[in-house]
Amino acid sequence: MGDNHSMDALDLPILGTAEVRAVDACAIRQFGLTGRTLMQRAGQGLLDRLTSVWPHARTVIVVAGPGNNGGDGYVVAALLRARGLAVRVWAPLGLPLAGDAAEACADYRAAGGEIGEAPNPPSPAGDVVVDALFGTGLTRDLHGVALEAIRWMNACGSPILSADTPSGLDTQTGHVRPLAVRATETVTFVAQKAGFHLGQGPDQVGRLSCVSLGIPPEAFRSAPPCLRPVGRSRVKALLPVRSRTAHKGDHGHVLVIGGGPGMPGAVRLAGEAALRVGAGRVTVATHPSHAAPVSMACPELMCRPVDRPADIEDLLASADVVALGPGLGQTEWAQGLFEGVALVAKPLVLDADGLNLLALSPTVRGDWILTPHPGEAARLLGWTAGEVQADRRRALLALVDKYQAVVALKGARTLVSGPGCAVPSVCLAGNPGMAAAGMGDVLTGVIAGLLGQQRGGADLVEVAAVAVQVHGQAGDSAAYASAYAMERGMLASDLFPTLRMAVNPWP
Repeated sequence: MGDNHSMDALDLPILGTAEVRAVDACAIRQFGLTGRTLMQRAGQGLLDRLTSVWPHARTVIVVAGPGNNGGDGYVVAALLRARGLAVRVWAPLGLPLAGDAAEACADYRAAGGEIGEAPNPPSPAGDVVVDALFGTGLTRDLHGVALEAIRWMNACGSPILSADTPSGLDTQTGHVRPLAVRATETVTFVAQKAGFHLGQGPDQVGRLSCVSLGIPPEAFRSAPPCLRPVGRSRVKALLPVRSRTAHKGDHGHVLVIGGGPGMPGAVRLAGEAALRVGAGRVTVATHPSHAAPVSMACPELMCRPVDRPADIEDLLASADVVALGPGLGQTEWAQGLFEGVALVAKPLVLDADGLNLLALSPTVRGDWILTPHPGEAARLLGWTAGEVQADRRRALLALVDKYQAVVALKGARTLVSGPGCAVPSVCLAGNPGMAAAGMGDVLTGVIAGLLGQQRGGADLVEVAAVAVQVHGQAGDSAAYASAYAMERGMLASDLFPTLRMAVNPWP
């Protein structure tokens, strides 16, 4: 591929919209690359991906907009035509009027390429549709012909290759305006865009690959990343090979508190998850009616029946980490435990009803990790769940600021940040099968179990980020353990065997 540098998207940083423009500008200003050169490389990258994924395609429709994204479309249309494919360009919003895009359009027409400018889409759709309607510059809601063009692409029945970003997607927030192309494949340029991993972005981009366009790494120095992926190297760094002389006391005592009347399952899941990721010992403090059933379901857990907060004072003193919330409820019993634990001077993981009780009585303390889903985050902030999902990164940072806590904002592409953290982390592992009851309780146990194994000033942000990654990897291993994807019907307990795989070092 020469100097185009196509690679897995995970090899490149995740940038916001403004930062991508800054890198482009730096490449042109300081490194002698022209806009036309970058456009030619973008078109080549689209050609390479299209012919790799759909090698037998013979007819292609290119939906080209009037801006630079459309210019990329005209370049790939010309390249496809030169290879003998039947190519039709549909320009529902008219032709580019000036700049590099206009030159690319003129070159395509000079080579005999035809362009349909009528508002009506071409028929039939062809073997592949290339979406080059709008790029990263989109900042307004779409209407009229533009919206109808996106609707046609989504309904045409052909696979869609989006150029740089699915048209209609806000690459900063992942918001759709108000509809976006649902791509089969997206070839993005320069770097990953934050909006691919926020809001509705994960549903729109399909399979993602990236073409750096040969921009030198030095051009990225003035463009700080917006999000930082959690890769396997970070997991391995936090979980080194254990000493051959290790004993259970070296790996932490985790205390899990929860399981109000009628809700024993959540606290059992959290407790066993902590064991499965390597905690030395785990005690579950739960309602007296649940202590025996939890112990029978997982005999490796130590169980303590709890009538009142005073029943766990000795456990709070001996534990290295406390997790509060799974199945806790919001009864007077739960409220008493919350008040007794919330200010304990031990690392604290707060989830589920622990978060709901916190929302009713907001407080600030250090050395704690909050793990809200969007609904819980909304209650903690006094927002709506829709507002949280509309800008998940903003919601994450607002939670960190309000509670001075490390926060794992759960959902597709869980985000993690904390006080003083310059760049939030994003987990790219996980799958829709994990949208099931109990998965959050397992994550609570994973976080507490990994935190219990740390010694000497643990970095809570790193522990939380790695725990989320481990949880996602375990979910992927459980879902894709066979030749078939088995996402639907996964249980939270299905992760227990695969958690062991995720936390043990590999070559």
